[in-house]
Amino acid sequence: MAPPILKLDDIFLSFGGAPLLAGAGLQIEPGDKICLVGRNGSGKSTLLKIAAGLVEAQSGEVFRHPSSTVRYLEQAPDFAGFNTVQAYAEAGLGPGDDPYRVTYLLSHLGLTGDEDPRMLSGGESRRAALARVMAPEPDILLLDEPTNHLDLPTIEWLEGELQKTRSALVLISHDRRFLEKVSTATVWLDRGTSRRLDRGFAHFEAWRDQVLEAEELEQHKLGKSIEREEHWLRYGVTARRKRNMRRLGELQTMRSNYRGHKGPQGTVQATVSDAQESGKLVIEADKITKSFGERAIVTPFSIRVHRGDCIGLVGPNGAGKTTLLKMLTGQLSPDSGIVKLGTNLEIATLDQKREDLDPEDTLANYLTDGRGENLLVNGEQRHVTGYMKEFLFQPEQARTPIRNLSGGERARLMLARILSRPTNLLILDEPTNDLDIETLDLLQEIVAGFPGTVILVSHDRDFLDRTVTSTIAPAVPDAPDGRWIEYAGGYSDMLVQRKGALEERKRAEKAAEKPKTQQATASGSSKVKLSFKQKFALENLPKEMAKAEAEIAKREQVMADPNLFTRDPATFNRLAGEMEKLRASLTDMEEEWLELEMLREELEG
Repeated sequence: MAPPILKLDDIFLSFGGAPLLAGAGLQIEPGDKICLVGRNGSGKSTLLKIAAGLVEAQSGEVFRHPSSTVRYLEQAPDFAGFNTVQAYAEAGLGPGDDPYRVTYLLSHLGLTGDEDPRMLSGGESRRAALARVMAPEPDILLLDEPTNHLDLPTIEWLEGELQKTRSALVLISHDRRFLEKVSTATVWLDRGTSRRLDRGFAHFEAWRDQVLEAEELEQHKLGKSIEREEHWLRYGVTARRKRNMRRLGELQTMRSNYRGHKGPQGTVQATVSDAQESGKLVIEADKITKSFGERAIVTPFSIRVHRGDCIGLVGPNGAGKTTLLKMLTGQLSPDSGIVKLGTNLEIATLDQKREDLDPEDTLANYLTDGRGENLLVNGEQRHVTGYMKEFLFQPEQARTPIRNLSGGERARLMLARILSRPTNLLILDEPTNDLDIETLDLLQEIVAGFPGTVILVSHDRDFLDRTVTSTIAPAVPDAPDGRWIEYAGGYSDMLVQRKGALEERKRAEKAAEKPKTQQATASGSSKVKLSFKQKFALENLPKEMAKAEAEIAKREQVMADPNLFTRDPATFNRLAGEMEKLRASLTDMEEEWLELEMLREELEG
């Protein structure tokens, strides 16, 4: 096992009151790809900042290898002194680093580099910061919510970049699928301490449940031991004559451990407040269009949304998802076409920008709209502190200003408010941003079981697959031209249907471009067959593809050794180059075989 390049051990940190971190640890070795998971407020971001040297622990051991470079993704980048995004990103490079990496990263993150940093949106700022930390390819890359504000194509590109990077990674993210694809180890931060699983996030939840079950069993055994000792204390023969002070001391310790045990943080318990049932037809849009200048955002698009539907909107940033959503809900008039809203609609909206939050307002005042200590939930008067507990807020936070809340807590607060109000049409614009995994689970259950209608915009593929009944996406994903298509099912279903439609279109194009020899076949004048060269390729390409796959698998097995890059960087780089060439060759062979197979089917048909 290689020595760690960064190690945190027995870290303690408290901001007054209960400790945030009490015995937490984190060990990073070359090649590690670690996901750091835990509830909102468990100290994940703080532990990452301690690893980056931005926050000092009150006690514990912090070791960083002197020659190791560390880069930390800032949530609020400081652009002072930089006139362009390119200059800001290049400032993160070290001696000998390739400046072309900055241009490459910015282009894939949707930036030109010429932007004025002072004019960037929050999402653009995050992208610029991502380019700055990734460009030097540091030894350790610490990323806190790197996928926030990224669209799906960019998230999938980022997955590929992080999978092949030589940097050791520590990731915090709410995106399940992103963590499953990138991580090879999991560190769980829970009640101030940390546990490590040397497997990726896909195995985390089953392991976590086993740990909690074992812990509950231990507490049960401890309770029984206390009962037996108390029975001895009261009724034992020896106890009547003389107290055994050692056993009394042990009993006192057991009682202290039992009472002081802090179980896992509770889960959010909530349901949507029922509203009057809406009409069966919720939204009807007929040939609606929208353009800004010469750019078409929506070309003639029609849809009928019925009660009980859950519709997802996906697409690259700037494709027009929010514009289409506002048109469908009557907030924005189309240039042409008609939108009809159904009857008895009670609409509740969770906005991705969290604009509804006044940072100076208190939690209690926000939830009650300033109407005292109570709020009405499902026709029942509830005290605000009791309702807050269902969303994991402590009673003492009732008078806390919203500005003191973390991003995840703000998202949870907005969720608490919209779920307290009667609604039959939920509009969720990027609802998963900043939510922890457990709160995401609750939101999925609410959306899946909601008796009304849901329209949501999201880049979370796992969330879409688990909730939506249909998906609206641009007809051309890489270069949206205003055409939108509704697909049945979730995101994965949409990809399958889109791939099938693409293959069907290719077949139609080939049929329309048949050479004259094939036209002769159609007329019955002659029978055209595959050439000898085409037959040979059709028979031998599968064998060549199998060989290429085997060669790729061999190299993957060697490169899976986390110590390879440290021990033999030349071999690592050689294997990486060979892998890239083999994959490109495999793709070419697959495309050639598919074309020949389609041609064979046409001729035989």
